[in-house]
Amino acid sequence: LKAVILIGGPQKGTRFRPLSFEVPKPLFPVAGVPMVQHHIEACAKVPGLKEILLMGFYQPNEALSRFLVSAQQEFKIPIRYLQEYAALGTGGGIYHFRDQILSGGAEAFFVLNADVCSEFPLQEMLEFRQQHGDVHSFVILGTTANRTQALNYGCIVANADTQEVQHYVEKPSTFVSEIINCGIYLFTPAIFQHIGEVFQRNQQELALEESSNGWQRAEVIRLEQDVFTALAGSGKLYVYKTDGFWSQIKSAGSAIYASRLYLNQYSKSHPERLAQNKPGGPVIRGNVYIHPTASVDSTAVLGPNVSIGEGVTVGAGVRVRESIVLHGASLHDHTCVLNTIVGWDSTIGRWARVEGTPSDPNPNDPYAKIDSETLFRDGRLTPSITILGCSVTIPAEVVILNSIVLPHKELSRSYKNQIIL
Repeated sequence: LKAVILIGGPQKGTRFRPLSFEVPKPLFPVAGVPMVQHHIEACAKVPGLKEILLMGFYQPNEALSRFLVSAQQEFKIPIRYLQEYAALGTGGGIYHFRDQILSGGAEAFFVLNADVCSEFPLQEMLEFRQQHGDVHSFVILGTTANRTQALNYGCIVANADTQEVQHYVEKPSTFVSEIINCGIYLFTPAIFQHIGEVFQRNQQELALEESSNGWQRAEVIRLEQDVFTALAGSGKLYVYKTDGFWSQIKSAGSAIYASRLYLNQYSKSHPERLAQNKPGGPVIRGNVYIHPTASVDSTAVLGPNVSIGEGVTVGAGVRVRESIVLHGASLHDHTCVLNTIVGWDSTIGRWARVEGTPSDPNPNDPYAKIDSETLFRDGRLTPSITILGCSVTIPAEVVILNSIVLPHKELSRSYKNQIIL
């Protein structure tokens, strides 16, 4: 048994700017640990899982190498990074590296997209496959969305008794099903035969189109549109529906929501990661993560849903709520930070207020998902989470509302609803 985590590459993650300038998106800290570490942790818990492969087309840089070394030591499992030579799509990458995935005689393997947050019911998917399909069937993790939001995802129509997938449509234009694809799969080596058929079909089509100038590649294969659509109704594809939490992490605003979901889970899975109210310590409300190296004044009030990174300084009387403060940032006395991501090494001056507008799903709808908001609507910036890039300096006594500040900016006044270049 193995696991493959698809981490994408640098040309993607544009909705995650300016945060993805400094660190590959999969290493962005969510609830105090890199986003992809939650995936690795879940995979490492599956009995008999022998190896985890990260796949993408980031240049192997120092941050990624350092993370892989520390994760291997922590989880006592081999973790390797396989770099694609180009963006090959969700199916093209695993097809390109099929020999590495199958080496050692892998009988089955998980494929997880890095930009989702979830409880990762991997063990349950294995058991479900044993009960339902035969040993050669494939399993998609599905969850329920509401009718309007389902159109933004891959929609799955399944047999109510057997859970066999009968129909699959990626981002349909009209309502198809409330069951959506979570981007987490369980495959056997037989999947490569189906991906190979798509590859050959692509090659034939490209050979016919002499005029395509060769910029299209036959190797670019999308699991969802190219493979699942064809497999639906063949008796080989099943859906395991989870009631656990799940969300995409596409935009910076969704990182704060994902942070909340993981912090909630910590009370069961990692109680040691949650800060407690102690005499002489800051006031903690709800779930808060504070890195051991951070210095937080005893008069500060933090929470709910706050993550304080490495080496952060939080001054007297500071109020932080629904925010992520990244390593090396400094919040001077009496600042107020709400619904904001504070970038690495940024400084917020005394009595300043930095606030955004949450983009949370409707709390009264149990099946609501986070909307991947567009940055602009009718030519105006939509109110959303405030983001400070790295090394941003906010002066004392100003108000920054619903704004995005690019890295290395020194502001001199208040701003509202602006992208500050």
